[in-house]
Amino acid sequence: MHLYNLKSKESITILKEKPFKLEKEIQSLFENNLDALMNLQLVKSEFSIKNKRIDTLAYDTQSNAFIIIEYKRSKNISVVDQGFTYLSLMLENKADFIVEYNETLKQNLKRTDVDWSQTRVVFVSTGFTENQKTATNFKDIAIELWEIKRYENNLISVNQIKKSKSAESIKPITSSNTQLDNITKEIKVYSEEDHTLNKSDSAVELYETFRDSILNFKEDIEIIPRKKRIAFKGNRIICDILIQKSGIKLWVNLKSGELDDPKNLMRDVSNIGHWGNGDYELVIKNTDDLEYIMSLIKQAVF
Repeated sequence: MHLYNLKSKESITILKEKPFKLEKEIQSLFENNLDALMNLQLVKSEFSIKNKRIDTLAYDTQSNAFIIIEYKRSKNISVVDQGFTYLSLMLENKADFIVEYNETLKQNLKRTDVDWSQTRVVFVSTGFTENQKTATNFKDIAIELWEIKRYENNLISVNQIKKSKSAESIKPITSSNTQLDNITKEIKVYSEEDHTLNKSDSAVELYETFRDSILNFKEDIEIIPRKKRIAFKGNRIICDILIQKSGIKLWVNLKSGELDDPKNLMRDVSNIGHWGNGDYELVIKNTDDLEYIMSLIKQAVF
């Protein structure tokens, strides 16, 4: 990908890449901006456990799961082997991760508070080979690849490498290896199909109508299926949807008092426990107010 500087209405110049000299530069940049870049909470830098060192230990407060981040300047690594090693390390030493979280952040997190099935490993590099991309192109592998590049004028680009829509399951490959099979059984990567399964046709159709309308806001909006909901993310989470038996439940990711809702359609749940991001909730049974609801959701798009 090339970045260009628009100097005038008809003249552009290409921005030169300024490669990172040290892996530590990438690590510092991510750790200092972890919330903005990945919506994660920094737990520990250089976390050592069982003679292994994790570059960055993070926590996802949305999915209640630990995230391991590794930084690579070299392309000569096997991300799948290393990724499964770290996943196994975490699942076999859950108590150590809980202790580190509580001691570092002065919290009282319990093992039952963590959704270990949502654990994942993230590799960050200035570039990945086609073999690495192919090796992680499985719909249910808990390994992510993120590319970062630095350019002149202090510009940074960060992009997650997406899996193809036709990506297959990794389970047939790992089933012959007991250790890998145990990991894939405990860790679950959710899909839209997991949420639409066994739901009524009318509820699924309603979800798809709202989904497509949300995706029309911007080209780069992502669908991120979670354990209990489906999130829609632009620069940050915009809204969440739960598919119910006869409709959908929607949360708009705005704080109490931030939503302009003249019809008072949405419920303020800031003082009530709820699954979705934001303080506004709405149960939807039909598309009667589709256009108006889209105007509410759009307020959370940045």
